[in-house]
Amino acid sequence: MAASSSPPKSPGLQAPSVERAKGPTGLEKVVLREERGFSAEVHLYGGQVTSWKNDRGDELLFVSSKATFKPPKAIRGGIPICFPQFGTHGSLKKHGFARNRFWVIDDNPPPFPTSTATKAFVDLILKPSEEDLKIWPNSFEFRLRVALGPGGDLVLTSRIRNTNTDGRTFSFTFAYHTYFSVSDISEVRVEGLETLDYIDYMRGKERFTEQGDAIVFESEVDKIYLDAPAKIAIIDHEKKRTYVVRKDGLPDAILWNPWDKKAKNVQNFGDVECKHMLCVEPAAVEKPISLKPGEEWKGKMELSAVPSSYCSGQLDPSKDVFLCSSVQFLWWISCELGSNATVIVAAGTLKALIYYLVLWQFG
Repeated sequence: MAASSSPPKSPGLQAPSVERAKGPTGLEKVVLREERGFSAEVHLYGGQVTSWKNDRGDELLFVSSKATFKPPKAIRGGIPICFPQFGTHGSLKKHGFARNRFWVIDDNPPPFPTSTATKAFVDLILKPSEEDLKIWPNSFEFRLRVALGPGGDLVLTSRIRNTNTDGRTFSFTFAYHTYFSVSDISEVRVEGLETLDYIDYMRGKERFTEQGDAIVFESEVDKIYLDAPAKIAIIDHEKKRTYVVRKDGLPDAILWNPWDKKAKNVQNFGDVECKHMLCVEPAAVEKPISLKPGEEWKGKMELSAVPSSYCSGQLDPSKDVFLCSSVQFLWWISCELGSNATVIVAAGTLKALIYYLVLWQFG
């Protein structure tokens, strides 16, 4: 576990911190806190992020009220890590075994390319046990860094190395099985996956091409989008919140919501909780990752939550979110001003600022 020494605090800010704690069932976890009030919790069981809150204390990840924090069952919600197998893509039990193992804190990790501004992070490591080697006979080192950035962004970086000593190559599939908390699944749309090919598990794993400008939800969904872009946006209209998912080294993206009928048959899952969650999962599934002895693979996911509406389906999400929130903020200021003369001046200033923001967006 690592936490850098903190610089002098500004008024209203708290020092970033990394603390070890125990949950209600006694499972050990690490609590990350960022100076503006964002926080995250990482359980050593599963190496699993189970909480990510914004500066107002709103929970951004979904964890089922029926979740069992008792091994050997997996924790339902947060960000389970699917390794060395996603789903049933292999001979192991569903989603592999990494989410059902106790990870250890790595006090001496190799260098990670982390921003010097990031002070709150923890390094974990997983190596196979004798039982693991019986069901998947490959030696590996899985290093995971979970970092909470100064703006509240949550970053997970995985490094997996083949440590076989007999010259054998191994292959695996992988996913960050991320459960996002949403107000109502019927009020949510996903942008960034338009026109992509996908494998539909609801239709016999047949391959189709996505149609339409954005993806909305009216029934169960279980799809793997192939060659997905580096950025995907999840827009929650009711909460006026946009999640931006950035990924690297993970070519696919999975969408999953069991809907109410199937949810009744999902373990450790409330009957109607599907209404308040959506899984959007950066993954490497269609083409398994192969590593020769000594080779290392890296897969990174960065999550951002912006308290604003999302404006366009075809723009760069990071810029577009900023553009929308800036325009909304400026418009709110103009509406709050008291006198007509001031409003006129503010409106002119607003137009100029919008002009430069749009110019920046498209320039």
